[in-house]
Amino acid sequence: MSSHRMGRITEDIRRELTAIFRELKDPRVQGMISIVRVDVTSDLSYCTVYISAMGGMEQAKQAVKGLKSAAGFIRRELGARLPLRHVPELVFKATDSIEYSANISKLLNDLRSEPDDKPE
Repeated sequence: MSSHRMGRITEDIRRELTAIFRELKDPRVQGMISIVRVDVTSDLSYCTVYISAMGGMEQAKQAVKGLKSAAGFIRRELGARLPLRHVPELVFKATDSIEYSANISKLLNDLRSEPDDKPE
């Protein structure tokens, strides 16, 4: 399959998953969670979705538990919204990339605010 088509399918899946997540009523999934990355295998049999939460890794793990329990519903909704012959099996994984990037941003801001003590 061409890389252009795979990229388009990956973005379509990401867009629709974001919309489906907003509709879920599970309290573990509610809140500030985001899809960091979506990886689809070349034969469209598996789709790995990396989830991150503003509350940290523990909240992301709770969100993954909620998403795993709703995986059948999410897959059915994805199949109804996208014109795919075979809807991939969804695998959810927690990642702390939002927390990590917030930490990096804080470090960079701290470096900018330090006074210059260099003698000229």
